[in-house]
Amino acid sequence: MPTSVAFIGDYLPRKCGIATFTSDLYKSFTTYYPESSAMVVSVNDVPEGYDYPDEVRYEFYQHDLNSYKKAAEFLNSMNTEVVCLQHEYGIYGGTAGNYILTLLRNLTMPVVTTFHTVLRNPDQDQLMVLKTIADLSARVVVMTEKGRQFLKDIYEVPEDKIDVIAHGIPDMPFVDPHFHKDRFGIEGKQVLLTFGLLSPNKGIENVIKALPRIVDQFPNTVYIVLGATHPNLIRDQGEVYRDSLKKLAADCGVKNNVLFFNQFVELDNLIEFLGAADIYITPYLNAAQITSGTLSYAFGCGKAVVSTPYWHAEELLADGRGVLVPFNDSEAVADAIIKLMSDEPLRHGMRKKAYMLGRSMIWERVMERYVQSFVQARQQPIALPGSPLALINGNGGGTYKLPPIRLDHLYRLTDSTGIIQHARYHLPHYEEGYCTDDNARALILTVMVEEAGMGDRKLAKLTDDFAAFLNYAYLQGRGQFRNFMGYDRRWLEEVGSDDSTGRAIWALGTCVGRSADKNLITWAMPILHQALPSLVDLPSPRAWAFGIMGACEYLKRFGNDRLVKTILQQLVDKLLLRYQDGKSKDWPWFEGYLTYDNAKLSHALICAGETLQDAKVTDLGIKTLEWLISLQMTGNGIASTGYFQPIGSNGFYTKGGKRAYFDQQPVEVQGSVSACLAAYRITREAVWLKRATKIFKWFTGHNDLGLSVYDPNTGGCRDGLHVDRVNQNQGAESTLAYLMALTELHLTQKQISDAEIANTALTLLV
Repeated sequence: MPTSVAFIGDYLPRKCGIATFTSDLYKSFTTYYPESSAMVVSVNDVPEGYDYPDEVRYEFYQHDLNSYKKAAEFLNSMNTEVVCLQHEYGIYGGTAGNYILTLLRNLTMPVVTTFHTVLRNPDQDQLMVLKTIADLSARVVVMTEKGRQFLKDIYEVPEDKIDVIAHGIPDMPFVDPHFHKDRFGIEGKQVLLTFGLLSPNKGIENVIKALPRIVDQFPNTVYIVLGATHPNLIRDQGEVYRDSLKKLAADCGVKNNVLFFNQFVELDNLIEFLGAADIYITPYLNAAQITSGTLSYAFGCGKAVVSTPYWHAEELLADGRGVLVPFNDSEAVADAIIKLMSDEPLRHGMRKKAYMLGRSMIWERVMERYVQSFVQARQQPIALPGSPLALINGNGGGTYKLPPIRLDHLYRLTDSTGIIQHARYHLPHYEEGYCTDDNARALILTVMVEEAGMGDRKLAKLTDDFAAFLNYAYLQGRGQFRNFMGYDRRWLEEVGSDDSTGRAIWALGTCVGRSADKNLITWAMPILHQALPSLVDLPSPRAWAFGIMGACEYLKRFGNDRLVKTILQQLVDKLLLRYQDGKSKDWPWFEGYLTYDNAKLSHALICAGETLQDAKVTDLGIKTLEWLISLQMTGNGIASTGYFQPIGSNGFYTKGGKRAYFDQQPVEVQGSVSACLAAYRITREAVWLKRATKIFKWFTGHNDLGLSVYDPNTGGCRDGLHVDRVNQNQGAESTLAYLMALTELHLTQKQISDAEIANTALTLLV
């Protein structure tokens, strides 16, 4: 259930049917789901905008392309969880309204789009725009089955992406029309009603032409034409069309039987008009109308309806729920109305059928369906085309857009000492204290986040806290680090694990190689110089790999440091020797088992080969990574269109034995993403980028259980997949794994975008 929803469309007091719908949708959501927050982002057809109510938090001008991008930035900054877009040709700028694509492409949350018009014969621009909007949306909504059919057959939208949700209506009681007639001074009259913005395509002329025959049999008949003239018509022609209708009524001798109410009707007033009507008429002139809000309102409120057979009317009025008459046929209109007026049981039976079906269309029921669509949108990966990080799905199409980087849970887990290592659900579990492993990871993360352009004072404070923890953990004279600390700030051991020392060195190297903070660099360098040599004497291949990563990061800034280069080469040689001892024909790996952080061994060689300019080392890193990833992809190995299935920690995988499939840990996913991105940076082969993105999707539900491990409500990551459920605790290791993988993907995306800009600039220059 989303806690923050933004509704995009035009909005009251703008005089437009979509504005009314957006307003009703927003009010229904806030009425029936008051625990959630919502806001409106409104599109204006005039530069000065409108005097909007408070719920309109942001507005943009229809013909200002840049304002669409700014609106997306606003929504992203507000941490909006779901966007509900109203689409209609004509309310957005550009060819066929294509400016809205700029807004959608820049959003970082799922979009649910309601298509108010789905054309059967679109031109190329209209086809392209609607298909692209559907691609950019997690779910799409239409209001009729014909709309669903058109989306499938004409626009090639996958059927499982489409929700059919009726146009919402107010919950009106089933009342006798005479109850409201005195409100308008029409007591004792037979009342016909048409309402909506007045324009020539509504076919009102045909009802006026039918009136002489109707009035001849029922002299007390009144035809109410309710609604302001369409603003575009007013702007271009004034009231010429309304005046022509009045003249036609006079020429037909029914001037006194036609009442024009030239007003844009608010809901309360509309309910009174509907209540007073005996028969509602929609005499539209052509079939190409997939949705009619006015028809929905009248039908759902229990009115007997006479209509021409446009698409929505055909569907809604089937099975005796209304009367359909041919287009442009005033005689048929007269026949239908006379019959309904003459046959009261027929008219009331039709009203009852309409009212009973209309109970499923009241806003409360409609909003339940919309919320289901919102929930589904949040449960599936956001599929957006055009991103450099495009993941080709099994059917050959579709793309994936990265979620935003949210640090909420990182801040929640961190205090002035450092990051708490475990959590109970999303709450820090203080009893289990801190560890160097996690504070080293956290320091690497904050440096990367700063590199991604998200640095601020709050983040800098976190970086200092994590660095201070490592500073305190370092054992002078031993070149190693302590690992576990109680919440009372007392160390729980004399010296930490080999891995914790390796990770700490990796973090120190990252500070030197990536940070823009000179103080942080100056602090990290001497500790790295003292600690790095100790790794050569440690027995753990993973500690060597972490140290290799730290040395490679360090050498990005100080590439001619001979001491660091020498130790890097020693660590690489140890890892190569381990590979020679551990490999076999069908097991090209460093050890006779796969346990945790496996991809880091391959990753270290890929990076070391680049740093040392040793292609053989890089090639071995890529070769072993291909084998490792192939073991963990469902389907047909590394080229599979399946999903990532990391080695489970409940037994791991020993050569010749059976691999464990659970419990699957986020740290394995992060390590694999990072290694694939390293392979991409070295080889520039897009397949590695696709693999990295596919593996990352494990966090958002592309896994054995089809459940999101990432929690968008807290910004945290759950602690892994059990065989039947997700571990609901959101500890430091898991959250850091998710954030590190995501941030590195964002950095890669930024580098691709910057390179594309540079290449474009160079081409233009040449």
